[in-house]
Amino acid sequence: MFFGYRNRLLQKENMSGIKVIRVWTYIAENKGFAKRTLDYLSFMVSSFIASFLVRKVDLIIGTSPQFFTSVSAWGCSIFKRVPFVFELRDLWPESIKAVGAVKDSNIIQLFEALEMFLYRRAARIVSVTQSFKKNLVRRGIDGSKIDVVTNGVDLKRFSHRFKNEGLVNQLGLKDCFVAGYIGTHGMAHSLETLLYAMNKLRDHPCGKKIRLVLLGDGARKQFLKDEANQLNLTNVIFIDTVSKEKVSDYWSILDISIIHLKKTELFKTVIPSKLFECMGMGLPVLHGVEGESADIVDETNCGVLFEPENVDQLLEELLYLQSEPAYLEILGQNALESAKNYDRTNLARQMLDRLNLHTEGQNT
Repeated sequence: MFFGYRNRLLQKENMSGIKVIRVWTYIAENKGFAKRTLDYLSFMVSSFIASFLVRKVDLIIGTSPQFFTSVSAWGCSIFKRVPFVFELRDLWPESIKAVGAVKDSNIIQLFEALEMFLYRRAARIVSVTQSFKKNLVRRGIDGSKIDVVTNGVDLKRFSHRFKNEGLVNQLGLKDCFVAGYIGTHGMAHSLETLLYAMNKLRDHPCGKKIRLVLLGDGARKQFLKDEANQLNLTNVIFIDTVSKEKVSDYWSILDISIIHLKKTELFKTVIPSKLFECMGMGLPVLHGVEGESADIVDETNCGVLFEPENVDQLLEELLYLQSEPAYLEILGQNALESAKNYDRTNLARQMLDRLNLHTEGQNT
């Protein structure tokens, strides 16, 4: 629950001149496929009903994951007779198959049919990766109606800063080399890989002053805490989710950031948004994701790659970076320089330009 908000049938507010309408949903924890699906479906219905309170619209945008939001957006576009734009942020339901949340079945096939229906009905698709666009084109979607606008970073919030000494002392990290993962602790992230690396690190002579910080929440958080307790890991610190205003303070206490996803073909197509936040903070990245995001790390030389779910390689690269402070400095500077190419303000303008061109085309 967020301060100032309740799960009411309808709640209106004005945010920076933008009218925002919030609707009731069935709230479920990020665990259990059936309950989460009910959560998604409830928003689909309530958002569709609430759309009748909004008049004089030029187009309607539905975003994923999950795509039931886009079902609502498509339905609204039919009634309001305006174009429907699909913002593609994840290949759902392919992603839930990849993490093993649901096995391939009649339900998945139904979801996939609905997914393709929405792609075909969308007047425009805006994808966050080139890989997603290629996937859709390969499946028969017209590539000329797909634009690519990547995720980015708010450089006003995420910028290079000195370590927050208060947090360093509070967490007992004085004189430690701190690696960290900040984000969702979900099935897709396979964060036990990090725990097993830290377990091996305890017996290494250079590992006595290395610590791992895990900040966030998710379906696997309790499992990870139980696993760390079972292994008696005193070099791992778990921190619950903090407000967005405080996240950059926690980024600042890290010497390197670890980004990790399960080793699967699907995740070669994604670009974790936290990569751009790391760039904005000037943080070197230890990157355990294959594919398009790995290419960005390699091209910008802002970090070091390791094979996903490869404990030994993660440990090897972690020890290497800890022993090379001069190289870490170079990676951090490269990250800062590269962040300018992913400034969210510029990317938002690109998105708006594409939408404006489309609405102009509809009105001529």
